[in-house]
Amino acid sequence: MIPAKFDYVRPSSVEEAVSALQQGGDDAKILAGGQSLLPVLRLRLAAPSVVIDLGGIAELRQISEDGDRIAIGAMAPHHDVMRDDLVKQHVTLLSQATATVADPQVRHRGTLGGALAHADPAGDLGAVALALDAEFVIAGSSGTRTVPAGEFFVDYFTTAIGEGEILTQVRFPKYTGWSTHYEKFNRTAQAWSMVAVAAALRVEGGSIAEARIGLTNMGTTPIRATGVEQALVGQPATADTVRAAAEHATEGTSAPSDADAAADYREHLARVLTGRAVLAAAG
Repeated sequence: MIPAKFDYVRPSSVEEAVSALQQGGDDAKILAGGQSLLPVLRLRLAAPSVVIDLGGIAELRQISEDGDRIAIGAMAPHHDVMRDDLVKQHVTLLSQATATVADPQVRHRGTLGGALAHADPAGDLGAVALALDAEFVIAGSSGTRTVPAGEFFVDYFTTAIGEGEILTQVRFPKYTGWSTHYEKFNRTAQAWSMVAVAAALRVEGGSIAEARIGLTNMGTTPIRATGVEQALVGQPATADTVRAAAEHATEGTSAPSDADAAADYREHLARVLTGRAVLAAAG
């Protein structure tokens, strides 16, 4: 199907993009990698008056070290994120999860910021951002503000990005030396996650000193499995300990039922995949 007619703007700076978004009002749409927006336009499920393409803003593609954080521009493609040396060294879990996103074609076009702003609960990167306490830098007409991951994901396809605002950067604390793993279950290769688990551990002397666990597609937003984390900390990294802790994976979740899986099956998957992810991370 052919999209409805719209105006096209390609700004060269964040300031120009924010100005264009303000002028476009409610009918304006932001184009990042286009992997979510373009199918919607083709089906005419959206008919914006103007599309604002962020692809011309070079600063939004940068990945850099900023003190104790790794700052990733919102327009950094998945391919660049997963292959970047800073990300692989300091935010290994993000590199691992990004490598599971769709296929090489999508990873070359899709962007970190676009995926997170889209906020599909089946998307792989939200659980990673939540588990690792990422920060989201959002620009608007009044300047920039920073929102923690725990406040960024509001509801199904809904984030803390307000009207006239643009996500410009995602900042991850460094987890250098942590053991990590992303365990994903889907019906077919390259499909959305039916359930997935992001696990990051700091292991000292055979015991788990710190644990961060994020769940994908177990509610309307990514979920932090705090019950699992609490059950793991201070315990030996053994199979029995991990299996017992994984039983807490469904606490605070609201698994959906759809054509792929019923809620109770997703809950079963969450417990099994949590155990696998933690054991893999612990080696």
